[in-house]
Amino acid sequence: MNKEELMAILPHRDAMMLIDEAEVRDGVAHGLCRISGGEWFLRGHFPEYPVVPGVILCEMLAQTTGVLAADAATIARFAPKETSLDRLAAEQLASMAMPDIQNTGVLPLFTGLEKVRFRRRVVPGDTLRIECAITKAKSPFFFASGKGWVGDTLCVTADFSFALVRK
Repeated sequence: MNKEELMAILPHRDAMMLIDEAEVRDGVAHGLCRISGGEWFLRGHFPEYPVVPGVILCEMLAQTTGVLAADAATIARFAPKETSLDRLAAEQLASMAMPDIQNTGVLPLFTGLEKVRFRRRVVPGDTLRIECAITKAKSPFFFASGKGWVGDTLCVTADFSFALVRK
């Protein structure tokens, strides 16, 4: 998926759309973020030696994971089936699988970050390659794990969670 296709399934716009490409393969989201040096977050972090802030790297992982919410196989794997509350969450998940998330009334929101490690700085000229997977779900919460590399060097790892909430 390119940026236009990503905007059909992710709610992020303008400067907050941080990933350039993404796709789902075998239940894993794969994303790319090309760091040109002109990004808004590099102007002040740091002017003489620009480094992508760690919080931005975490957001890149989260946005890459967001493409899994539009993947039918992922939805089927994690869609709850037992209680009426779970049925509501399943309906929300089904709406996430529609081509245009902007009209579904559902918003994915970060609920936690754990085990975050920054192992190498990401700087202008780098392309961050990301892999993320949802590890479990308990409606309306989803738990995921992600990693980001520049070349063969691991730069960031994190476990995180998000909730699907009504707008």
